[in-house]
Amino acid sequence: MGPAPEEAVWFDGVSARRQTVVVEVSPDGRGLRFAREVWPLDRLRRIEGEGLVLALAVAEGDELPHDPARLVLAEGALADWVRGRATGLHRRDLKRGTGVKIAGRIALAGVALAAILFVFLPRISDLLADQLPLEQEVVFGQAVLRQVEGMLGAEGSLVCDNPAGLAALEKMERRLTEGQGLTYDIDLSVFDHEMLNAFAAPGGHVVILRGLLDEAETAEEVAGVLAHEIGHVEARDPVRLAFRSAGSAGILALVLGDVTGGTVIAFAGDYILRASYTREAEAAADAFAHDLLERTGVGTEGLAAFFDRIEGMGGDVPEFLSTHPASGNRAEAARSAGGGAEEPVLNAAEWQALRGICG
Repeated sequence: MGPAPEEAVWFDGVSARRQTVVVEVSPDGRGLRFAREVWPLDRLRRIEGEGLVLALAVAEGDELPHDPARLVLAEGALADWVRGRATGLHRRDLKRGTGVKIAGRIALAGVALAAILFVFLPRISDLLADQLPLEQEVVFGQAVLRQVEGMLGAEGSLVCDNPAGLAALEKMERRLTEGQGLTYDIDLSVFDHEMLNAFAAPGGHVVILRGLLDEAETAEEVAGVLAHEIGHVEARDPVRLAFRSAGSAGILALVLGDVTGGTVIAFAGDYILRASYTREAEAAADAFAHDLLERTGVGTEGLAAFFDRIEGMGGDVPEFLSTHPASGNRAEAARSAGGGAEEPVLNAAEWQALRGICG
């Protein structure tokens, strides 16, 4: 014996008309009867809404798991009776094979995304980098540097400008670049930040952070790091890296729903600052540095000493070296590539001026 019949609201799924019907338990106690309908309890599914909103599960036809018709019971005895006997009320229905289809489509989407990020995007980025006019690359690099300054917490410019330090910095740059037939005019600067780092940006921009000058013991060590970054510049590694990072960030931003572009900007600046080049690019930049240091008479001993010190820092290895080849191997390679400086890169006073370039 079920509860007494009650009035309910009925939407037939064909029109938007709201109908009032009387609902009662069917004679066999296995369903609800109203108008000319009988809804079996085992096919009732609850839909979110005020009161007890019921729909009828369907096993075939449309992709929707429920019939579009809705029956709305007010809270009361009949609604409680349905909740106690309709065991599948809260079940989510999926057609046979739907889970397999979903899993298959997710897998295909993952494969496609991986192919875009790791196969097509690098190739497209390399093509764009090779086609980018030098003038536009220089402007692009300036924008990247401003972004990096912001990431380092600066409200204004971080560029150090002590005159004596700038003169020493220019002397070091001339030692490494004059008469070397470089493709780029190197724009060298020092940022006033404690991070032990140096990086190259698109357009021939090379930045040394004050933390590296504080850590280095000789001008030859700094010159060795500078030669390595010039190697990246000449190979156009910074612009390739910027395009790859911005491109992958853009794709991921679309996947994650970020359409503001903020992700792209953050990724490009972060990649440049952290210099996440491939090991092949790092090895090529090292080889370039060895050759340049030998040709200019700076020698590779300073670069080897710098790598030795990095190796000795253990867990405190600066982040910009964390993805590079092992520092110990790089020190050995630098040492075997050549000897010491034929003449000092800077004299003692100039070296101290360079270390004090940020004031």
